[in-house]
Amino acid sequence: MRAARLIKMVLLLQSRPAMTAAELAGELEVSQRTVTRDAQALSEAGVPVYADRGRTGGYRLVGGYRTRLTGLGREEAEALFLSGLPSVLREMGLDDAASAARLKVTAALLPSLRDAPHSAARRFHLDAPGWFHEPVTPELLPAVAEAVRDDRLVRARYRRGATDEVERELAPYGLVLKAGVWYLCARAGDDVRVYRIDRFTAVEVSAERFVRDEDFDLPGFWEERAAQFARSLLRTEVTVRLSEAGLARLPHAVDRAAVDDAIAGAGPPDADGRRTLTLAVESQEVAYGQLMALGPELEVLAPEALRARFAEAAERLRALYR
Repeated sequence: MRAARLIKMVLLLQSRPAMTAAELAGELEVSQRTVTRDAQALSEAGVPVYADRGRTGGYRLVGGYRTRLTGLGREEAEALFLSGLPSVLREMGLDDAASAARLKVTAALLPSLRDAPHSAARRFHLDAPGWFHEPVTPELLPAVAEAVRDDRLVRARYRRGATDEVERELAPYGLVLKAGVWYLCARAGDDVRVYRIDRFTAVEVSAERFVRDEDFDLPGFWEERAAQFARSLLRTEVTVRLSEAGLARLPHAVDRAAVDDAIAGAGPPDADGRRTLTLAVESQEVAYGQLMALGPELEVLAPEALRARFAEAAERLRALYR
């Protein structure tokens, strides 16, 4: 445990001019006292860690010291090669660069770890797109990816409807691949918005660079916007009564967050062991298709129109199987 922490400390100092004890403590998830002891241990082991005193001081490596990749273990080496997804890199136009990088890393590994890329590829594979549809790589994705990598402004035409197009100047912050669909998170004016790459009809990459907001957290931003989008679709409510089996199957039929909210606001089971929930759904039409999958484990109580539709379906099924 400590050995891994010491290696991480060296790599952190190698990647930055200097770091304070507080910054190192935060990155390593230890106390500042532990950072002091670790720095002393590294120094005693021959790693030239130097501590500047005072308010503006910190730890730094002196003499251009660089560590090598020969300290990687097999699990670390295989994880490194798993981090590159061939199909994704190919779609962004980075397959040649990734191949060259893998060759360089492989050459730097110990001989006993040279088979790490083949070992990882034989054991793990990521298939990002969802089932039952063939993903199509957007034609303009490589140009957008280049702008993201180089922090370059883009002028783009974006299709908002069947025929409506708008032109925007965007500062492209990051790309997200979600269930086989590519999205761009970009600043437009004062706001960061999300755009589907396959809806761009034209992209012109500018020679002008933008100043990236260093506090922007792409994973955090995407998680927040994805949750907002999912909740924005739930525009109506239905009241249902479920058996224990129906309650267990409900998260597989409708939005899981909506189920969690409904359960949190529900009362205890009734005399028949069923619970009544008020569930947020996209629409009555969508709810009909989703909730029918639960069959007799669910009873719709409201709205009346949806209950009547379920009753009609039940009668038709009864007649069919009579």
